[in-house]
Amino acid sequence: MALLQISEPNQGDAPHQHRFSAGIDLGTTNSLVATVRSGMAETLPDAQGRHLLPSVVHYRRDGTVTVGAQAKSAAQGDPLNTLSSTKRFLGRGVNDIKRLGTQLPYHFVDGEKGMPKVRTVVGDLSPVEVSSEILKHLHQRLKESVGGEPEGVVITVPAYFDEPQRQATKDAALLAGLNVMRLLNEPTAAAIAYGLDQKSEGVIAVYDFGGGTFDISILRLNRGVFEVLATSGDSALGGDDIDRAIATWIMAQAGIDDDAGHHQMRRLMDDACRIKEELSDREESEFLIEKEDGTFWEGRLNRQQLHRIIDTIIRKTLVPCRRALNDAGIALNRVEDVVMVGGSTRMPRVRQLVGAFFQREPHVAIDPDRVVAIGAAMQADILVGNKPDSDMLLLDVIPLSLGLEMMGGLAEKIIPRNTTIPVARAQEFTTYKDGQTAMAIHVVQGERELVSDCRSLARFELRGIPAMAAGAARIRVTFQVDADGLLSVVAHEAVTGIESRIEVKPSYGLGDDEVARMIQESMAHAREDMDARNLREQNVEADRVVEALEAALAADGEQLLSPQERQAIDDAIAHLRQSQKGSDWSRVKEAISALNRSSTEFAARRMNASIQLALSGQNVDTFGE
Repeated sequence: MALLQISEPNQGDAPHQHRFSAGIDLGTTNSLVATVRSGMAETLPDAQGRHLLPSVVHYRRDGTVTVGAQAKSAAQGDPLNTLSSTKRFLGRGVNDIKRLGTQLPYHFVDGEKGMPKVRTVVGDLSPVEVSSEILKHLHQRLKESVGGEPEGVVITVPAYFDEPQRQATKDAALLAGLNVMRLLNEPTAAAIAYGLDQKSEGVIAVYDFGGGTFDISILRLNRGVFEVLATSGDSALGGDDIDRAIATWIMAQAGIDDDAGHHQMRRLMDDACRIKEELSDREESEFLIEKEDGTFWEGRLNRQQLHRIIDTIIRKTLVPCRRALNDAGIALNRVEDVVMVGGSTRMPRVRQLVGAFFQREPHVAIDPDRVVAIGAAMQADILVGNKPDSDMLLLDVIPLSLGLEMMGGLAEKIIPRNTTIPVARAQEFTTYKDGQTAMAIHVVQGERELVSDCRSLARFELRGIPAMAAGAARIRVTFQVDADGLLSVVAHEAVTGIESRIEVKPSYGLGDDEVARMIQESMAHAREDMDARNLREQNVEADRVVEALEAALAADGEQLLSPQERQAIDDAIAHLRQSQKGSDWSRVKEAISALNRSSTEFAARRMNASIQLALSGQNVDTFGE
């Protein structure tokens, strides 16, 4: 439904121009899109009324790509080409991914610049490309819901996402054709959605336990300034790990080998997730597990057993909570509110242990799956200019320290972690040798003292330094982090004024040339992609129409149709089936229309027969009573 332009009182005929924006929660398990309409932020459903979009992408051999529930249903039958939880792989190298778990149901290969790719029937795909398909789907839902193109979007990311992971998220959005105004930390978005900015002041802990990541943020509100005091977390810990722990328990109980195939592992993970959800509402779950040999194992799991299986994982989330409080310099008794975010916080055991840790009942009133998208939409509405009088100010922080490599392989921190962004910090350096005319600059991220223990972000050189004695040159290096948490570094020599700069492109992200290539390919194949989508939609509609008509013919065809009439309908069905074998979606659409015309009289006769049957034995007086 398109938005209406409404004139404000006393403003004559000049319409109030509402600038259209949106918030997107690109989640590990599910994703959502939300926008502000009539002053209220709301998540947008698909045509079937579903707000959550499973973050699953299925690639078929014919090149067709499906996203969401339809893709998820293909996971067991085609696990190697049905990709889920790819958010966990954004900005990571192959070795990083291997450390996430040994039973990942995909074939990973090395791509360019160390970026991992997943081998599928349509080729090797990066997590950025897979994530862009999810964002494209949400982008399309957004345009269909509001009847226009958004001026900009805010996309949420885990607060503990580092530089490569944030850059990979922006790359995926770029491929999806989205104008990203800002990347917003998920806990900050949740706090906005809960309206905690309406309080005069206070300290809030936002506990975000999703499908693939965990974040804890300590926020402080003071006179309209919403500040993140500290963040901590684990970008490789989430509900998926709980599912995996339950699946491992089932394997041990059912005698399933650790080297089970991809199909078996997919089924086990689905079963584990279902059992976990059941135990959120009941004390015990009974289930049947299908093995690879076709036999079944009958099992049961109660809440006490579940606690023994998963408590270790939940308690792992409390370690970053303690660390964040220490970093913020906040005593536990100063935390006034605890906000629960993420699907995993639906589990009673999670709420129980978190409440015990913070010594207060956590807030669980808002749907934990939607709260982040709603907060992002509210922030986007402000950034796009719809609320010029808003006094809400959000100050996010960088999750990990940024610095340079010094002689001896030491890491010199320029911007300490938990520094409020946007921020710019500079530090002067000098030459190490007499006559040195160039300096290699190595940008790193991390908390350790040695460069070898930190993450390398970028390398560049400053050349043209005047030949001077060691220590005489003055080179000023400036780090600047923007509101999205993305970094640029500038090196400036004081005497000559020469300068070298770099926009930090992480080693696991996409280069500008590769992003450009993908965008050009998407534009070049835009018509083909749209035709493929139309063909798929028309074929689905054709199958639905034929199935319903054949059922009706089986029930009433002989009684209501002459042989000639039945033959005409059969011919129309055959023509439709034949048109489906081609690649012209318009022919399928025309054939559907032709079949509807040929069966109109049959449908009318069936309706009349149904009415006559309903009225049989009745009289006018009966209906008047």
